[in-house]
Amino acid sequence: MSITIFVYGTLRRGEINDLSRAARQAGLPPPRLLGPARVPGRLVDFGDWPGLLPEGPGTVLGDLYDVDPSLVPLMDGIEEYTPDAPCCFVRRSVTAQTSDGPVDCQYYPIDPAFRGEARDMPGDEYDWVAYRSGRLSGRS
Repeated sequence: MSITIFVYGTLRRGEINDLSRAARQAGLPPPRLLGPARVPGRLVDFGDWPGLLPEGPGTVLGDLYDVDPSLVPLMDGIEEYTPDAPCCFVRRSVTAQTSDGPVDCQYYPIDPAFRGEARDMPGDEYDWVAYRSGRLSGRS
């Protein structure tokens, strides 16, 4: 049985914590990319990584993966999430929208109490990869 996960930041393909690369390095089963998806919310910029706040009128672009349950502790570790403990990232359920319709999945939004000085990202359509790329090239 697999788990569907929505990733929007550093776990996306080609990013610093690329989920496929992390699984390979840990000797775990590879995730299966299902394609792009969107969830409600907005992103804030912590510098090297984004945080997703689920409230607000915007949508966040990311990728859906089917993952073996053995990958969940790896993702929890990357996100520094510990169940039943105060953490910046929390693992929650959400319904993502895809071109084929809604998909129930897990994701890692942030606890608003841990937002600190993170800056709001502009707009109401949020794509961390495009934003970070534009920031690095001086366009953001």
